[in-house]
Amino acid sequence: MSGNVFIAFQANDDTRPIIEAIEQDNPQARIQHMPAMVKIDAPGQLVICKETVETLLGRRWDLQEIHINLISISGNVDETDECFTVGWFR
Repeated sequence: MSGNVFIAFQANDDTRPIIEAIEQDNPQARIQHMPAMVKIDAPGQLVICKETVETLLGRRWDLQEIHINLISISGNVDETDECFTVGWFR
């Protein structure tokens, strides 16, 4: 399968640095701000890098924190200690 993937988060203070990190690390991403959520979609894959989020937060960040405000995902998930990737993998 190929095409767009997406990830959606609750719109709140905790997700702002995650969304900014996605925007920095994925220039092809399209971000839609809605009243209660933020939906981000991109062709092929989206990568959330721990290091980028930590830089924006100014503190250490556990990638598992992503699940607290996560609403939905479209695509396969590949999680490592350093990145959370949503994509269509073969």
